[in-house]
Amino acid sequence: MKDPAKKERLPELDLFRAFAILGVIHVHATSYAAGVQAVDSPYYYWFNLVNIFFKFGTPCFIFLSSFVLFYNYLGRPAGKELMARFYKRRLLYILVPYTAASLCYYIVVHMYSGAESFFNPNVHVSSHLIWLAQDLATGTAYTHLYFVFINLQFYLMFPLFLLLFQKFPRLIAWALPAGFLIQWGFAVWNKYDLQLVNKASYAPTYMSYYLLGAFLAYYFDYIKGWLTRAYRQQTSRQKGLTAALWIGWLTAALVHVQLYHNGRAYGKWVNSLWYEALWNIHTFLSAFVLLQVSFWVYRKASLAVLSFLSRLGALSFAIYLLHPIFLLIYRRFRYTLNPASIPYLVWVWAGVPVSLFLAWGVAAFTFRWIPGAPFLLGSRPGDSRKSRLELLKQKEKSAAV
Repeated sequence: MKDPAKKERLPELDLFRAFAILGVIHVHATSYAAGVQAVDSPYYYWFNLVNIFFKFGTPCFIFLSSFVLFYNYLGRPAGKELMARFYKRRLLYILVPYTAASLCYYIVVHMYSGAESFFNPNVHVSSHLIWLAQDLATGTAYTHLYFVFINLQFYLMFPLFLLLFQKFPRLIAWALPAGFLIQWGFAVWNKYDLQLVNKASYAPTYMSYYLLGAFLAYYFDYIKGWLTRAYRQQTSRQKGLTAALWIGWLTAALVHVQLYHNGRAYGKWVNSLWYEALWNIHTFLSAFVLLQVSFWVYRKASLAVLSFLSRLGALSFAIYLLHPIFLLIYRRFRYTLNPASIPYLVWVWAGVPVSLFLAWGVAAFTFRWIPGAPFLLGSRPGDSRKSRLELLKQKEKSAAV
């Protein structure tokens, strides 16, 4: 591993974030059609395919969060001052936005929740305070906030993993089997004993992705050549690895899609551990695929495409927090369309760009004009003009290599 002071910045990771947030929004935009409303539609296979195929978004975000942390911190002494700065940033730009978003979504949900509505005189204010506290403690104020809650759990664990890997670096080689062991131990324990309804809100569910981030951060110099080289330029061994990765990924993804289709459309459900296994394989391999695609696209795409994707990636956390509110409003029009019609098919997919660009616009406006915006939407992204200039310089540097 290189000296952290000499580590290069990896602008390709903004592209990774862009692809991951597109995955998240595709899942959320199709969730109602795939899970409830359009099971009898002739286009149902498409709704289910999009909804399941793009489930890589959240696991890939968790992997990337871990990768960035370990990439930046593994080579530094984990002293009190470093950890104090680490937690200060997470408190200000993750915990505070999470609390603000949870409060806002709690209010929205309970304005339309019937018996628990704010307009019900029989519900005391103290009840709402208790319910809000429970939602904050479990990441359940709205369906997407579990991701932020999971990251907060990993931030609490990070210093322990960091100290462990710094003191015993050979343990990093065992990070992947340890991650799978913890994750699957928790999955089996939950199925046969705990039976937590919101299992996805707890960090052990994603331990393989988290420790994959630590593993790849430590060994990144060894895999960088494979990531950055075009397929034609790879060695025979690298080509074989790339082919195996993509074939395995597509196979796992399509079997994952088909298994859910059989259950949702025909009621042919199987043991829940099969869904757990296919989700894990599909999304775990997605982390490698998205990394490789990010490096390839960064090297080959035009400056306009890179600027768009990099800006989307830089704003991905804010977009993640904001986009469900626009989907919630957008879905109020679903009752006017027949799920068996072409307009309904178009309407469902159109939820992706509608929620994406509205959230993007609000995020950009907030960061530019609202004081204290980072306390609402996370860290402020860099200046877009400076980012564009940096992209141009990096492209020229890559072309010269």
